[in-house]
Order: sequence, then C-alpha cells, then structure tokens
Amino acid sequence: MAEENRTTAGQTSEDVADTREAAAEDTEKKEEQEPAPAEASEEGVQPEEEQKGAEESGEAKAEPEKEKRFFGKKKEKKDKKDEKIEELTDQLKRQMAEFDNYRKRTEKEKASMYVIGAKDIVEKMLPIVDSFERGLATVSDSEDPFAQGMEKVYKQLMTAFDEMGVKPIEAVGQEFNPDFHNAVMHVEDEEAGENIIVEEFQKGYTYKDFVVRHSMVKVAN
Repeated sequence: MAEENRTTAGQTSEDVADTREAAAEDTEKKEEQEPAPAEASEEGVQPEEEQKGAEESGEAKAEPEKEKRFFGKKKEKKDKKDEKIEELTDQLKRQMAEFDNYRKRTEKEKASMYVIGAKDIVEKMLPIVDSFERGLATVSDSEDPFAQGMEKVYKQLMTAFDEMGVKPIEAVGQEFNPDFHNAVMHVEDEEAGENIIVEEFQKGYTYKDFVVRHSMVKVAN
C-alpha cells in the first residue's frame, strides 16, 4: 500500500508539473498573440494629456478659422460693391464715348451738308462766270466804260469766290491728272512733254478740296 501511495503521489506530482508547464506555455502564447498595453496606447488610444492637448489645439484652430470666415465674408461684400462700381463706371465711360462719337458724326454730317449745299450753289454760278469771261474776251477797246464796268463786276465775283474757298484749277502747262482734268482731245506735239496739257477749253474749279467742275482740256502725246 505504501508503495502504491508513493507511486500515486509520484504520478500526481509529475502530472501537476506537466500541467503547470502547459499552462505557462499557453500564457506565453497568449502574450505573444495579444498586443502589449503600452503598444496599444501608442498606436490606438491616446493618453488623457495628449487628448486634452489635441482638444485645446483644435479649439485654438477653430477660432482663427471662424475669424477668417467672418472677415472673408466682409471682404466678399466689399468686392461685390467694388465690382458694381466698376461696372457702372464702365457703362458711363461707354455712354460718354458713344455720345462723343455721335456728336462728332453729327458735326461731320452738318459740315458735309453745308459743303454739298455750297457746292451746288457754286456749280450753278459757274456758267455766269463763263459768260463774263467770254464777253470780256471779245472786248476790243479796253477804254470802253461798259467793258470796264463788266471787268469790275467780274473781279468782284471772283473775289467773293476766293473768300468762299472757290479756286480755279490750273491746267495749261500742267501734267494731266484725271482727278482734276477731263481730257476731250489728244494731240501729237514734239515740243510738249508726255501727258502735258496744251490747251484749256473750259476752266475747272474746286471748293474746299472738292472738285466742283473738272477742267476740259487738250493733252499732248
């Protein structure tokens, strides 16, 4: 019996030792599998002091952002007002420019209408000037009082034309220019140059740089 008890006791102590070793191994395996509390605190949950600091820094950042948004709204309103002012200023400038162009165009039209009207009057008076010149060309006695009177009237008329801006077009001896001359005859003349006017049949006139009547001429060569 004593030997059996010792055998049983020996077996029991060995079993206990094996059980303890198995428990120790299980504990080590669990510790290896589960993360350490310190590492968990570093990777996951932050300490209380760090959380408080983060909250304070978040509040500190939130205030400047609010102020920034607040001032940003004010600036946006000011920009809209400035844009409206610029828009109205641009409209005013455009209207002033359009009015100035209208005024210049109206003045130009009035001036052109005046020129056209004066040009028509001068054109109607030119046949009278032609009649005076033909009549004076036939006078044989320059001492004739009637001829002298006609000469004075003719000079007065030409003076009035000159003051109005009516000028005779130069023709004889000048080079032919289709803007001022109307060639009705060509002649071969060795003494005259190329396209030179040798004779004038009817005198032409201009009024303020506008041709009222072209000169009727004969051109050499």
